[in-house]
Amino acid sequence: MITKPKVTRYRIDKPAPAAPPPEDDPFDPPPDDGFGALDLRDANAGAEREAIRREGLSPRQLRNARRLAQRHGLPAGSDAEAVRQLRRAGIDPFQRADLLDGVAPGADGSRALALQDGPPLPLPAAEDGGPAGEILRIQRGIIRRRRRRMALLWARLAVFVLLPTLLAGYYYHRLATPLYAAQSEFVIQQADNTQTSPLGGLLSGTGFATSQDSIAVQGYLQSREAMLRLDADMGFRAHFSQASIDPVQRLAPGASVEAAYRVYSRNVRIAYDPTEGIVKMEVIAADPQLAVGFATALISYAEEQVDQLTQRMREDQMAGARRSFEDTEAKMLAAQRRVVDLQERFKVLSSDVELGLITTQLSQLESQLTTERLSLQQMQSNPAPNAARMQPVRRRIEALEAEAALVRARLTEDSAGGLSLAKVQSELLVAQSEVATRQLMLAQALQSLEAARVEANRQTRYLSLSVKPVAPDEPRYPRAFENTLVTLLIFAGIYLMISMTAAILREQVAA
Repeated sequence: MITKPKVTRYRIDKPAPAAPPPEDDPFDPPPDDGFGALDLRDANAGAEREAIRREGLSPRQLRNARRLAQRHGLPAGSDAEAVRQLRRAGIDPFQRADLLDGVAPGADGSRALALQDGPPLPLPAAEDGGPAGEILRIQRGIIRRRRRRMALLWARLAVFVLLPTLLAGYYYHRLATPLYAAQSEFVIQQADNTQTSPLGGLLSGTGFATSQDSIAVQGYLQSREAMLRLDADMGFRAHFSQASIDPVQRLAPGASVEAAYRVYSRNVRIAYDPTEGIVKMEVIAADPQLAVGFATALISYAEEQVDQLTQRMREDQMAGARRSFEDTEAKMLAAQRRVVDLQERFKVLSSDVELGLITTQLSQLESQLTTERLSLQQMQSNPAPNAARMQPVRRRIEALEAEAALVRARLTEDSAGGLSLAKVQSELLVAQSEVATRQLMLAQALQSLEAARVEANRQTRYLSLSVKPVAPDEPRYPRAFENTLVTLLIFAGIYLMISMTAAILREQVAA
C-alpha cells in the first residue's frame, strides 16, 4: 500500500488554458479537460512511465488503473500515464480504497485533487454536479451494491445451507427412529496340520492363509441371497415395514427386492481386517433382541458357507483316491481267485511244495535203485551165483527204474490228466507274482487314500466366533449431532463449489 505524503492544498480561481501536448508524445495528457491550464508534466515524467512499464503489471491492472483515472478526472493518454497520475494524486490504483482519498476539501467547501509534486487540482463542489458529485454517487452506488451482495449472500446461505441443516437436525433429533446395533466378530481358521512347503508353514499362522475365504464369506453375507434367506427365516422386510419406523427408514409394504436390499445394505455392515484376519459385523434393527437374532442367523449362514467353500475340493480329492483304491483292490482279488482256480484245477497247493515232494520221491527211488543194483552186483560177483535169488532183485530194479521214469515224466511231460509240473509251476508263479504286484499297488493306493484324507482335513475351514452378539440397552443410531454436522459440511461444500464455478465462468465471460 502506498502511503500518502503530506501535501499543501490551495485553489486556483482562474486557471489559464493549457497548451495541447505534442502529437509525437503518446504518454502526455490530452488537451484541457476543464481543470484549468495546470501543467502536470515535469522533467521526470518519461522516466516514471518507463519505470512503471518495467514493473510487469498485468493488462487487467492497467485497465483498472485507466478506468480509475477516468473516474477521478485525471488526464491519461495511456495506461502507464494513468498509473503515474494516480500515484501522483496519492491513490493506489491496485488496492480498493476510499474513492475520495484523493479529493481534498477547500476552505469554502469546494474540493481539489491533491498532487504529490504540485498544486492541487480544483474540483467543483458536489452540488455543482461536477466530478466530486459523480465520485460521491459512485461511492454510494458501490456501498449499495456491496450491501445488496452481502444480503444476497446471506440469503443464499440461509436457503441452500442453513435451512437444509436445520431440517436435517430436526429430523435426527425429533423424527428419526432409535436403532439398536448388535456387534460381533469372527475369524475363519484352517486345520493345523503339517505343511508340505516352507512357504505354507510360514503363512499357516497368519490371516493370509484364509484371506480368500474371509473375503468370500463377507461377500456372501452382503449379497441378496443372504438377505432373502434372512427375510425367509427372520422376517427382515416385515420388521422394517412397521409403522413405528420413521418414513425415511421405513420399507414400503410390498417393496421390491432391490429396495429391500438397499435397506439391508444400510443396516447390515460387514468389514474385513486383512491384518488380523477378523470379520467384523454390525446388525442394526429397531428391536435389540431382533438385532441379536439377525446377527445369529447371519453367523449360521456364514458357517454353512465356510463348509461349502472347500467341500467340492475335498470331495474331489477323496473321490479320486477312493476310486483308485477300489480298482486296485478288485484287481488284487481277481489275481488271488486265479491262483486258487489253478490250485484246484491242478490239485496242487503250491508248485514249490509239489516239486519238493516229487524230488523227495525221486531221491528215495534212486536210493532204493542204487541199493538193489549193489545187491545184484554182489550176487553176480560170486563164482557160482544163485539165479533164483538174482531174479527177484532184477525185477525190483526194473520196477524201481520204471517208477523213477514215471516220476521224472511228471516233471517235464504232460500226463493224460493234465499239464506237467513245470507248466503248472510256471502258471502258478505268474499268478502268484500278479497277486504280489496287486498287493503292492493296493498298499500304495491305501497310502494315497490316507494322504488324500489328511489333505482334505487340512482344507477344512472353521468359523470361530470371537465376539458374540449381545442385545444393547441403548440405541446407537441415529447420531444426531454428528449427522447434523455432516449435513452442514456437505451443503456448505456443494454451495462453495457452485459459487466458485459460477465466479470462474463470470470471469471468463468478462475477460
